[in-house]
Amino acid sequence: MTWSIVARDAATGAFGVAVSTCAFAVGARVPYGCGRVGAIATQAFVNPLYGVDGLRLLQEGRSSVEIIANLTAADEGRAHRQLHLIDRDGRTASYTGNACIDWCGAVNGPQVSVAGNMLAGPEVVQETLKAYVENSGLDFDERLLVALEAGEKAGGDKRGRQSCAIRIWASEPVPSFDIRVDDHAEPLAELRRIWRVAHQRSVPFQQASPSRARPAGVTDREELDRLCAEYAAAWNARHPE
Repeated sequence: MTWSIVARDAATGAFGVAVSTCAFAVGARVPYGCGRVGAIATQAFVNPLYGVDGLRLLQEGRSSVEIIANLTAADEGRAHRQLHLIDRDGRTASYTGNACIDWCGAVNGPQVSVAGNMLAGPEVVQETLKAYVENSGLDFDERLLVALEAGEKAGGDKRGRQSCAIRIWASEPVPSFDIRVDDHAEPLAELRRIWRVAHQRSVPFQQASPSRARPAGVTDREELDRLCAEYAAAWNARHPE
């Protein structure tokens, strides 16, 4: 009852997951990731331990194929699960249990995987992947958003729509970009609105937060206001409404 895209941005090395469904608060259950490590989407009858344990295995340097084999072998409910992921080297793998509801399945490309279940048809994942591949000139977050919009246009979740999310991990274990719509009649349209709002202050504020490279972050309020204003002005010039 969901489709999602997991990918590694070749330009920056960031990992991302974008997801849409006809269920409440999909961003709280499906996407997992970590900078420099990889990203995971666990869906259908979600097993959150796929995310938790999968990240641990990614951190150990296991391959995507090995991780899927490990996780599903230990799960007696695996027939009802769908899982896909990308490892630190950009290798993808996917699993769709034989009890998942049609249409269900996955497609992949270089450093990207798209998977879904209970969809209007295979064209949903196909068009999502196509849009992602064809829009390589966009910023990573917008590229993921455009991909979801293409999947929705192709039919999306056959039951309807309710929530969606985009999460991106750059170089840190915490997300560098994290937006979601938990309950809305037109969640992707609302996500696009929130995407623009996020770039006015939230994104540059996050960039100024403590990190491994800069443990204290930016704590001077005037400097922070200046950095946010400069970022927003430059971003708005590149992304006119």
